[in-house]
Amino acid sequence: MKFPRTYSLEELSALVQARFIGPANFAVSGLNEIHMVEEGDVTFVNVEKYYAKALGSAATTIIIDKEVDCPPGKTLIISDDPFRDYTFISKYFRPTPTVNNTHFNQGEDVSIGEGTMIHPGVVIGNHVSIGKNCILYPNVVLYDHTILGDNVIIHANTTIGGDAFYYSNFQKMHSCGRTILGDWVEIGASSSIDRGVSGDTVIGAHTKLDNQVHIGHDTIIGERCILAAQVGIAGVTTLKDRVVLWGKVGVNKEVVIGEGAVVLAASAVSKSLEGGKVYFGTPAKENRKILREMASVAKLPELIHKIK
Repeated sequence: MKFPRTYSLEELSALVQARFIGPANFAVSGLNEIHMVEEGDVTFVNVEKYYAKALGSAATTIIIDKEVDCPPGKTLIISDDPFRDYTFISKYFRPTPTVNNTHFNQGEDVSIGEGTMIHPGVVIGNHVSIGKNCILYPNVVLYDHTILGDNVIIHANTTIGGDAFYYSNFQKMHSCGRTILGDWVEIGASSSIDRGVSGDTVIGAHTKLDNQVHIGHDTIIGERCILAAQVGIAGVTTLKDRVVLWGKVGVNKEVVIGEGAVVLAASAVSKSLEGGKVYFGTPAKENRKILREMASVAKLPELIHKIK
């Protein structure tokens, strides 16, 4: 992102109330992440093992959490939280646009918290509660009996609280449950979260879902979980806190994934997994075991040749 004009190092540091190292009038013309930076950009680093990469990049101003030797031709902004200050700068120059909350449809018994922004095309069902400072982007649909906490963000074309995919001999089970999203939950574009059949589908506080994610009925997802694009979770499944599912992971019904577990991309979870471990494969197994198996298979041609 380029700034509307060139700012001085002193001006930029004043925005985040941080001290700087380098000439006060040093020019800063834009902001970008480390893999996209160019001369004139400011970037950030908050992990020591990436200091060298940031300081050696094309960026000429680096927000860093520790005072280090400043390379020639560069400047530093010393911050106790570089990510926070980088985010503040990006919001300062390109804030989230506001809307007037007048072009959407809502049912009966709807509560909308102060500061919530609702974009055109949103449909809100009956008996829905929306917390404070939420953002609902265009064409979001909230079915009946949906509850959103505060600071929830739901991106365009997402459906919250649709019917459960539940049939007996092609007869549909009526869905009368709720869908509950905790505070600071964010749901990506074109995702779908089904309500409980007669209980609740729950997503815990601070959990983040990427685009095109599907959550089946009566699923309980803990706090601070990360679900990447195209993850699919069947019904009546539980994810404990801080679970990470990378892209295209599929999870079977009635599965429990333990706290802090990580499932790598394109894996299929067919049974419950212990927490605190990394998993991969179809069916998903502990990653270290999979890597050993792959290494053993790679040696088979050599072993067969020796036998011959």
